[in-house]
Amino acid sequence: MHNLETILISDCTLTGNEDQMSLSFREKIEFCKMVNKLNISVIQLNPIRQKKIDSLLIKSIVSAVKNVIVAVPVDLNADSVQETWETLKHAESARLQIAVPVSSVQMEYIFHMKPAAILKASADTIRECRKMTKDIEFIAEDATRSDHNFLCSIIKEAITAGAGTITLSDKAGEMLPDEIGGFLDRLTEDVPELKKVTLGFSFSNNLCLADACAVAAIRHGIREIKAMVCRDDGISLANICRIVHIKGSEFGVRTSANTEQIRRVLGQISVLFGGKGSLQDRGRDNLTDTAEGLYASDSKETLLHAVDRLGYDLNAEDQEKVWDSFQKITAKKDMITMKELDAIIAAEAMQVPSVYHDIRYTINTDHSIGAMAHMKMKFDDKELEGVSTGDGVVDAAFLSIEKAIGRHFELDDFQIQAITEGKEAMGETIVKLRNNGKLYSGRGLSTDIVGSSIMAYINALNKIMFEEENA
Repeated sequence: MHNLETILISDCTLTGNEDQMSLSFREKIEFCKMVNKLNISVIQLNPIRQKKIDSLLIKSIVSAVKNVIVAVPVDLNADSVQETWETLKHAESARLQIAVPVSSVQMEYIFHMKPAAILKASADTIRECRKMTKDIEFIAEDATRSDHNFLCSIIKEAITAGAGTITLSDKAGEMLPDEIGGFLDRLTEDVPELKKVTLGFSFSNNLCLADACAVAAIRHGIREIKAMVCRDDGISLANICRIVHIKGSEFGVRTSANTEQIRRVLGQISVLFGGKGSLQDRGRDNLTDTAEGLYASDSKETLLHAVDRLGYDLNAEDQEKVWDSFQKITAKKDMITMKELDAIIAAEAMQVPSVYHDIRYTINTDHSIGAMAHMKMKFDDKELEGVSTGDGVVDAAFLSIEKAIGRHFELDDFQIQAITEGKEAMGETIVKLRNNGKLYSGRGLSTDIVGSSIMAYINALNKIMFEEENA
């Protein structure tokens, strides 16, 4: 087999409009730490606008992440380059980005600059960046609507000035996958200098084809993809990593991203941000959004259709239990959310004997080793025991259960919500495990969030074992 080229994955979830996710300072740092666990290549941040706040955020993220390039855009002037580099220079790997419009619409009517001025300012800024670092990325905004000859000229100037990565942006998001291929083939033929640099691409998801266009781009020479974790207006990081992992060898590429961790980390992000983003999982309807739900007037068929779309395969008896519970709840309130429907299914459907029981555990945390869980339980009368570290106490607990039972199950979803208030607030946890393509949910209630998480996991696990033993 030929050596596979590595596709670099650049996460740009935090770029653009700050109001899209409304994350706090701390949440942005936590987000970057979680994404860093995926072993992606680049984390991209917004440019410095509020000097004191933005500089502190960049420095905090730089100190929190390892083995990843931290990239920040600069304005087209030397002062911006110097200011940005001062905040970024202590990163293990730092990248300066120069993003400029290259279509006539954006250059003249939005940026108020003529093409010649854009070309000169870009080259001058790249040379200023080159004084600070060799890792420089030139981003041609709106490249797919640019005049071809001008696009070729500005890319050549950018490479000559010192840019090592050239990223093309389809900001309009109106190209189809086969059009992307033709666009890239023509450009690389007319700009042979592109063979010396890394060629990147970013796509708007205007036509819901960003992931398909990304695959087409990779097949035509793109080696860096800008993707997003918690937004649906660009390429899905989860999807593109999964596609390259499964199909990449067919067209000579691979990804260094940790595909085994993606589902787990996305679950952690979902819990941390409490639905502030629109967590991507294209190919499945996002029915866990609390803005979407079922109403008291909905029929049994509508309810069962929602159950089916959530991924559950319930027998007739469990369907009746869920329907009865739905009717009782909607007699008191007009609407239930999809998260509440998940909780109903976890509580009512497929209640089985507890083959895993007598759960005992110890959780330790330490700044040097992280979280560690020691789990003991019984399988019927057999004693089981497992110890594991993890990325947080809940992750360590789940991994220790897997060590104890000697099996691994895909964690499809993980939800936490408080159902009472105060210091002794009761927390409810829903854990959804997937086994042989089928979904099993468990529910846990406790004032201890780790305890409720373990109870929910074991509840789902007992359902899996019951069905396997009675198949």
